[in-house]
Formats: sequence, structure tokens, C-alpha cells
Amino acid sequence: MTLEALNATSEGTMVAHLGIVYTRLGDDLLEATMPVDARTHQPFGLLHGGASAALAETLGSMAGYLTTRDGQCVVGTELNATHHRAVSQGTVRGVCQPLHLGRQSQSWEIVIFDEQGRRCCTSRLSTAVLG
Repeated sequence: MTLEALNATSEGTMVAHLGIVYTRLGDDLLEATMPVDARTHQPFGLLHGGASAALAETLGSMAGYLTTRDGQCVVGTELNATHHRAVSQGTVRGVCQPLHLGRQSQSWEIVIFDEQGRRCCTSRLSTAVLG
């Protein structure tokens, strides 16, 4: 799958509404960016933890889907996120890598960085492989 095709899957979804764009697709990683703006701010002008969680779940679920065979799909079963640093503007970058790729379950680590390359959030997503 190409980045263009991957980004086309977001049309008309929350992923597109939040401005999430896939930027790098590798053998063992998937990256995306998300703006830190009115769409992703909490009331005090900082990146909303839920927006970070949405970026993490988006990356992990799509990365999981990319590892499946025809007729299979991936659903998230558990997400946790530890927020390390506040971000008030600019763009954040999420980097997703597999921790475990089983036949029925997967675990993904998603790290979110600010524009200076500082770790802002570390997430782990567990997924179930269906079909």
C-alpha cells in the first residue's frame, strides 16, 4: 500500500477531521503527523490527551491492518497512554512499531514527539485480529 492510498482511507473520518496524515510507511514502522490546533486542543490551549490517544489508536490499528491477510481485520482492545510533556502549538509526530505480532493478537508501541523531537506521549495498543 502507498502513503497516498493509506491517506485516502481517512477521508470522511475522525482521522481526517483531526488532520492526521500518514507520512512514512516502512517494514516495521508507520508514522503520521497531527496538528496541534483548535481541533486538537483542550480548553487550556494544550494538546488534548484524547487527541494523542486518537493518533496512537489510528497508527496502531492501521499498522495492525497492514499486517493482516485478506478477509481479516484488526480492532483495538486496550489503549494506554502516558503523557510526558505538554504541547501547545505546531505538529506532533507519531511513530508506531510492533511489540508482538501474533495470529490472534498484536501489541504496538506508539511514541509521539513534538517538533523538537522530544517525547510527549508513550502509548501501547493491544489489538485483536479477526477473521
